[in-house]
Amino acid sequence: MNRIALMLALAAPLTVNAAQTTPAKPATKPTTTAAPKSATAPGAVKKPAVAGASAIKLPPGVPAVKGLLKTAFALKYQDISIGTGALAESGKLYKVHYTGYLASDGKKFDSSFDHKMPVMDKDGKPEMDADGKPKMGEGQPIQFPQGRGRVIPGWDQGFEGMKIGGKRRIFIPYQLAYGAMGRPPVIPAKSDLIFDVELVDITDLPTAPQPGMPGMQGGRPMPGGMAPKPAAPGSAAATPSAPATAPAAPPADKPASPPQPK
Repeated sequence: MNRIALMLALAAPLTVNAAQTTPAKPATKPTTTAAPKSATAPGAVKKPAVAGASAIKLPPGVPAVKGLLKTAFALKYQDISIGTGALAESGKLYKVHYTGYLASDGKKFDSSFDHKMPVMDKDGKPEMDADGKPKMGEGQPIQFPQGRGRVIPGWDQGFEGMKIGGKRRIFIPYQLAYGAMGRPPVIPAKSDLIFDVELVDITDLPTAPQPGMPGMQGGRPMPGGMAPKPAAPGSAAATPSAPATAPAAPPADKPASPPQPK
């Protein structure tokens, strides 16, 4: 009995010592998210980003200025198909098929495919249909001297990089088309235009105006027009006209005359 009591007495201190030597788990501290440091010091005034002279690298001698850089208008285009012919050169005579639309409502206002010529026989006379009217051929592409100001600016600039046989859609803002006035009633004021064009051919400029070079009337991109030939004296009816010769380039100090409405 005494031995059992002694053993219990010896075991008690060991239990106490074991409890005392076991390290206590530290209490879990609540995690706190540190507030993000502000890039701007308290009380400092944040300056707005200024897009101006820093947005464009200026050449030496041009002073930098402050102000928001803006774009008033821009010519845009989509290449529908890439041509396989020669690359378009500036200062050449371009032959182009086109269809023009008003960007506001998609209305077609003109197309080279609608300007047809009568089919001529071997004697140079127009062939007639069964109803007695002249037989009309395919639509005639327009010709214009590129870079001479004979067409709207969007046309002088819109064929850059094209190849013969290529097709392109050109989005022309009104500033590069017929301006704020437009060409009523065909082209309303401030009309942005869309042209689907095909570069048919490129040749050297002739030394003198050539017949068969169509002008562009009303909504057509070239001033001038399709001037009918007068009927020959004694003829039963006037012969359908060929396109008028394109007007000669105006003097440098005189702008090209605007086209007349249809």
